[in-house]
Amino acid sequence: MEMIDLVIIGGGPAGLSAAIYGARGGLQTVVFERALVGGQIILTAEIENYPGFEEVMSGFELIAKMQQQAEKFGVMFKEEEVIEIINHADHKKILTTESSYQAKAVIIATGASPRKLGVLGEERLTGRGVSYCATCDGALYRNKTVAVIGGGDSAIEEAMFLTKFAQKVYVIHRRDQLRAIHAIQQKAFQNSKLEFFFDTIVEEICGESQVHSLQLYHTKLRKKTELLINGVFIYVGIIPNNSLVKDFVELDPDGFIITDDDMHTLTKGFYVVGDIRQKTLRQVVTAVADGAIASFVAEKELIAEG
Repeated sequence: MEMIDLVIIGGGPAGLSAAIYGARGGLQTVVFERALVGGQIILTAEIENYPGFEEVMSGFELIAKMQQQAEKFGVMFKEEEVIEIINHADHKKILTTESSYQAKAVIIATGASPRKLGVLGEERLTGRGVSYCATCDGALYRNKTVAVIGGGDSAIEEAMFLTKFAQKVYVIHRRDQLRAIHAIQQKAFQNSKLEFFFDTIVEEICGESQVHSLQLYHTKLRKKTELLINGVFIYVGIIPNNSLVKDFVELDPDGFIITDDDMHTLTKGFYVVGDIRQKTLRQVVTAVADGAIASFVAEKELIAEG
């Protein structure tokens, strides 16, 4: 069985960045991605805050450029799902749905998935008015009306962020009070652009090719209403895709993997990058930085080991 220098599991921005730096550093580099290369970012219709690109582009276009660059440096892509990783003292064994491989070092870039509402219209209109990232897409809604679903810290902070662009932001929460910390709530209630719907459930996201409205059910009033909007941002939780490595790493209370600044985990030869890592900001720019650091560190440590 051939020994691969560097295996990267996950083909999103963090994984692709790691692949580019690994291959440029002279490491034989293989990326495993079970589905389409790109991860969550390919669902983003427009990206306008990635440094160096003045023109607006889609997540799909950005990922295509990254993959092309990686292939130019000799990165090999395998469309295989990794089902298990076995840690040995001097190597890692990678088991996939198709075969098995050995690697000197492994970078985990499996990301995190936003928790879905699971209502009609959500999947069909994702990227067409349904978003899970206000930082990514908020600027697309200048002078428009949007809704934020959720009542925790992230939901309320992102709702306030959206008021920089939108003329009106509705916050819809299923409970009778917010879960965000008191200081965040105080700021939110003082923001004139925010309007709150408590004890309210979203039953359907409506629209043909673009979000047009929400069908709401008010649990205390036992009444249904329609809310006209241009976009909806969903913040009901995020799920780290940690099942492959949770036994080899340290997790925070939410299941995100704890690393040091060099992307090391508790287990030698395992590095973790991107949205699956415990961090403050989950954006393309932070993901690619993680990937670059991990590959640079892995290269130096492999050289040191001989």
